Amino acid sequence: MRTARLLAAAVVLAFAGGSPAIAGSNLPEAKALFGKVTGPTPVEARSIGFYTRGCLAGASQLPVNGPTWQVMRLSRNRYWGMPELVAYLERLANDAQTKEGWPGLLVGDMSQPRGGPMVTGHTSHQVGLDVDIWFDPMPGRTLSAEERETMSATSYIKAGTNVELDKTRWTEAHSRLIRRAASYPEVQRVFVNPGIKRELCRWAGSDRAWLSKVRPWYKHDDHLHVRLRCPPGMGGCKPQDPPPADDGCGDNLAWWLSPERYKPPKGPITYAPELTMADLPKACTGVLTANPAGLPADALKAHTPLPRPRPEMN
Repeated sequence: MRTARLLAAAVVLAFAGGSPAIAGSNLPEAKALFGKVTGPTPVEARSIGFYTRGCLAGASQLPVNGPTWQVMRLSRNRYWGMPELVAYLERLANDAQTKEGWPGLLVGDMSQPRGGPMVTGHTSHQVGLDVDIWFDPMPGRTLSAEERETMSATSYIKAGTNVELDKTRWTEAHSRLIRRAASYPEVQRVFVNPGIKRELCRWAGSDRAWLSKVRPWYKHDDHLHVRLRCPPGMGGCKPQDPPPADDGCGDNLAWWLSPERYKPPKGPITYAPELTMADLPKACTGVLTANPAGLPADALKAHTPLPRPRPEMN
């Protein structure tokens, strides 16, 4: 028994990469644990929990090269998702090229092999239903692994502003790409910079039904973030409230465009505590530990859960 405990403790150290802050705690940050897992669980695909607090079982991998897409930042190992997300990306990439004239997609982060919180970059993307797509079109050649790590996505908002669209870069093709991305029934939301939403409101004309899905959110000046609905009948996947029925081009957008929205906060900034396994659905412990070594139960001790996050957090 003592040997088993020592072995289990060694697994925690290995998972934590030797970090004393994690290895010495009974409540390791969930992002450190999920970030170390390199492959999915070999089970039926399932989204568990909410987009900002959950995990992913039975993930599918998007091929890093396709006829109409290429995956960026391969070292992050974040090109996993529900089969529905992989199918969506393949369909969107093809439709965007054949119907909208878009050269091809540069695909950013999807989810980790077992979802869950990420060490860097996102609050959401935890259940295999979110994906970032660069506004930069795919070049007419296969990018090298080094290029995929070092190329920067282009901001389409003027430098020094938060919401002023750079019209020297933005084209109608970008607007058509977003409209196409939002057009499928499985799409719950598409997040973009408020300045881009303003341009879409101006450009859309009388065809405005799709605009309700396109929501302003911080940053998102160099990519669009697509979020799919929970698959029908999938218990345990917590859906997001439907977007408002209007086109979102009125008071809500005006609030996002207000200069007051971007003034630095007064006083010190307080950050929410990092998620631990106790903050995630119980089933996520099984998803995380479904490997030959496993994790010791005492590394996943419960504590007071955090409040549910805002529904539109990225």
